[in-house]
Amino acid sequence: MAQEFIELHGARENNLKNVSLRIPKRKITIFTGVSGSGKSSIVFDTIASEAQRQLYENFSMFVRNFLPRYAQPDADSIENLSMPIVVDQKRLGGGSHSTVGTITDIYTVLRLLFSKIGRPAVGHYNVFSFNDPQGMCPECNGIGRKLGVDLDKFLDTSKSINEGAILFAAYAVNSWDWSLLTQGGLFDADKKLAEYSEEELERLLYSPPYKVQSDFRGRPINITLEGIISKFTRKYITSDLKAYSERTQKQVEPYITTGPCRTCKGARLNQTILSCQINGANIAEMAAMEVGDLVHIVRAIDDPAAQSMVALLGERLQHLVDIGLEYLSLNRETDTLSGGESQRVKIVKHLSSSLSDVMYIFDEPSVGLHPRDVHRLNELLQKLRDKGNTVIVVEHDPQVITVADHIVDVGPLAGTHGGTIVYEGAVAGLLHADTITGRHMQHGMHLKDTFRTPSGRLAIRNAKVNNLQNLNVAIPTGVLTVVTGVAGSGKSSLINETFLRQHPGAIVIDQSEVGANSRSTPATYTGVMDEIRKEFAKANNVSNSLFSFNSQGACENCHGLGVVYISLAFLDEAKTQCEVCEGRRFKDEVLEYKLNGRSIADVLRMTVEEALQYFTNRKIVHTLQAMSDVGLDYLSLGQPLSTLSGGECQRIKLAGELHKGGTVYVMDEPTTGLHMSDIGHLLAVINRIVDNGNTVIVIEHNLDIIKNADWIIDMGPEGGHKGGLILFEGPPQELLNVETSYTAQYLRREQQPA
Repeated sequence: MAQEFIELHGARENNLKNVSLRIPKRKITIFTGVSGSGKSSIVFDTIASEAQRQLYENFSMFVRNFLPRYAQPDADSIENLSMPIVVDQKRLGGGSHSTVGTITDIYTVLRLLFSKIGRPAVGHYNVFSFNDPQGMCPECNGIGRKLGVDLDKFLDTSKSINEGAILFAAYAVNSWDWSLLTQGGLFDADKKLAEYSEEELERLLYSPPYKVQSDFRGRPINITLEGIISKFTRKYITSDLKAYSERTQKQVEPYITTGPCRTCKGARLNQTILSCQINGANIAEMAAMEVGDLVHIVRAIDDPAAQSMVALLGERLQHLVDIGLEYLSLNRETDTLSGGESQRVKIVKHLSSSLSDVMYIFDEPSVGLHPRDVHRLNELLQKLRDKGNTVIVVEHDPQVITVADHIVDVGPLAGTHGGTIVYEGAVAGLLHADTITGRHMQHGMHLKDTFRTPSGRLAIRNAKVNNLQNLNVAIPTGVLTVVTGVAGSGKSSLINETFLRQHPGAIVIDQSEVGANSRSTPATYTGVMDEIRKEFAKANNVSNSLFSFNSQGACENCHGLGVVYISLAFLDEAKTQCEVCEGRRFKDEVLEYKLNGRSIADVLRMTVEEALQYFTNRKIVHTLQAMSDVGLDYLSLGQPLSTLSGGECQRIKLAGELHKGGTVYVMDEPTTGLHMSDIGHLLAVINRIVDNGNTVIVIEHNLDIIKNADWIIDMGPEGGHKGGLILFEGPPQELLNVETSYTAQYLRREQQPA
């Protein structure tokens, strides 16, 4: 059969310069190029947008009212599109009722399995759902958690009651509640709480009210006692805390946290449902297992009535294992997954689909993957292709790029210096192409051999969040520390959860979204707009607010947006340039005011590179230089943040933090969305921060970043319960000798003589 192509002619979205392309169908096509070169403009803003627009036009007007609206992209023609499925890095939401099991439909099959062969039989498959009133725990309504007491803050188990083991002020030694407790005679007040038996601790903490005889001024009296946590819960959690004085609220609030429901122990289901088992495990216990373990438990089920369901469950669970998510459990809430984990869970959902001739579009699916696991991703992309689908991927990782059937390299540079196709063809040809991607494909940085000397240490104590195995580790100060390890090994738990809680003063540059809307721009986000407005106001002796498109100076027709949205009834909503201000956002009279011959609209159209030549104000230049330093020279000051890629958003955050006086910086995978050629720029920025006397901690899989660390903390050996340990602490060269480290294995492969 002759090769078919998606035909794109004359694409002009964003920075694209009349791009025409032929993308082979039922193949893997990977788009490469520096950040901001135009990859996303071709793949998402043109191809995906038009495919989704045409698909939605087939639905009734009633249905289309509930769907996103896509304007026709700026292109001469786009032909031979298939139905699109866009698998992006947007984190999965859904709250506490959405889990890995529900989002992938694996839990649905598991519920069906329990309804068929679980014993004792308790009903139809719907009763095994924690979202169903018949199945959910009545105490927590299927959430599995309730407000409760933080025992770590409430008790010091290394002490006895007489030594002040109960940290809540009401039970301070010699207080009234302490006296009642010790006079009750049921507890050994000199015994450390850590030595209490399970029954003793249960009675101390959770006992219902009981009467004991005590002595009051030589006379026997009956007093009523109850578990100290039960009493606290009844007084301050079950009742309205706001009814108490502000002073009491402040005393009580630090001890209140969200913890597992005591009735269902976090299982979410009622006791009747939990009594139903298969091979000794109930559905909640199976859902709590790590997928890598659960797949073996499921395949061991030999009931003839369940073989088709067992085979289906085994296949879907194996997909999660194959893509490197074996450390997740089915009951893991989807809003706790990272962007990379979310994208890989979405891939698994689509692998179970029987659709073919679909166009799958991926946005950097390697994000968050250790080099060890990239081959798994490649195999899944190939599986999707082999089912007869067209796979289009935007990617920077050289390991993923090598799996392409066809490469489209966009460039040559970013912004106005990009927007053209610099190479099309096979991977082998790219390796010899004179493009930035081609030159960097076979380039690897050398392992660093000189290291900064730490100025001190920041301790992490008793780290046991998630899978961390009660770790004690020190982060050296005044140097660059990189925390590595396979996905799920505990890197984020160690740094983002434990370190930041114990050292809250650190500046965090993570992957959470920039507040991107049509009114947010690089100038407003970094704060440089305030200084620009002051400069214009001072030069023209008028009010600052005139130079804000969100305030007094805004064009009255488009309210400062620069565009007008027109409802076309049964057609899609159209976005057109404002006829009054011609997209400049401001009133005409505001544009009459000039600063060095330029209007405020002229300034907002400037790129960072141009603005650096134009301004002399030290504060403005300082912020613009920070944006230039992180490789964002090509952005215009007034470009909506909603049009920026994920990598650009993260770098603009970094630029926004560079001018702050912080001493500890934490960066979570800062290479996300960065081209190989941009890693050097990022390292230069990080090194500048460290050389200024700061401490930088980076969570990262990128080998070039790892090679340039002063200090490595490598975690593992695997993900989930097989991880949570520190395999190595020290300089990168010494890591090469650690046989149990996957990071060391890949460093050795790339090691080049200096």
